[in-house]
Amino acid sequence: MTLVLIRILLRYLAAVLVTRGLIAPDLGEMISRDPDVAVAFQVAFGALIAAIAEGWYYLAHRCGWAK
Repeated sequence: MTLVLIRILLRYLAAVLVTRGLIAPDLGEMISRDPDVAVAFQVAFGALIAAIAEGWYYLAHRCGWAK
């Protein structure tokens, strides 16, 4: 289910980038249809969420919020 949502998000992101002229239409199509790009985006998004959680944990211990 997550991969499906990521592909939808990539399709909209590619559309925005193409309409603003930041990338070529062929590259936008590749971004929205390539499963390897979707998997790489999913891994990067998971790493970002893990980094935010670990940063919040560190901040909680540093500020005395965690018991």
